[in-house]
Amino acid sequence: MSLHLIELPLSLQALHRWAGTRSLAAPFDEGLALHHLLGEAFGPAALQPFRLMVAPRAQTGTLYAYAGVTAEDLRRQALSVLTPAHAEVIDLDRLRSLPRPAEGWTEGQRLGFDLRLRPVVRLASALAGTGENGEDISFRKGAEIDAFLAAALRGETASREDVYLGWLAERLAPAATLDLAATRLASFRRTRILRNGKRLEGPDALVHGTLTITDPAAFAELLGRGIGRHRSYGYGMLLLRPPQRGR
Repeated sequence: MSLHLIELPLSLQALHRWAGTRSLAAPFDEGLALHHLLGEAFGPAALQPFRLMVAPRAQTGTLYAYAGVTAEDLRRQALSVLTPAHAEVIDLDRLRSLPRPAEGWTEGQRLGFDLRLRPVVRLASALAGTGENGEDISFRKGAEIDAFLAAALRGETASREDVYLGWLAERLAPAATLDLAATRLASFRRTRILRNGKRLEGPDALVHGTLTITDPAAFAELLGRGIGRHRSYGYGMLLLRPPQRGR
């Protein structure tokens, strides 16, 4: 499958208004709103994974995504189904794309990246222990929890950054290896998201770093697929950059 990097300007105020009309704004879940908006305008998973970038105090944002078709194909598709409410949010005239062909990647190639992640794991068995505040906590088999919390409950003493970078390295393989000396946890917070009518609380992390391609074909697939869970809600998109400097 061919791959294209998509760039799409959005009005943030219009996005909030649109989400309000769809009962998606109380409280507002940006990833959920964009998931529904993009699906209605371009088709299910047409723009996935994606990432919304917003400058401080800006009224507009830029959505980046990977897609299997060009901007012109996406524009043609959207024009057939777009509503006036969609058009207030999405600036189709400024939708554009660049090809990311599989043959453009080579073994040993080093690339920097900017990546928003939700580093969670699904438990293969029940897990219990003591929380940060000394409280007893337990999770059932199949629960989705913070990868760092899971490691701590198993008695591991690695830092949050080390756990998250290890989590990422596992998911990059076998397509690429992670350069730990040039990769860092840039920011971390805990957020609540709405999935299937349930509120889930968990980690929301930004990682800036450098990787080395080990399997070009697998790397091309990884770009189009994204990394980790919640990829259709704004997580897991590898935004490529020049290689980063070591720490």
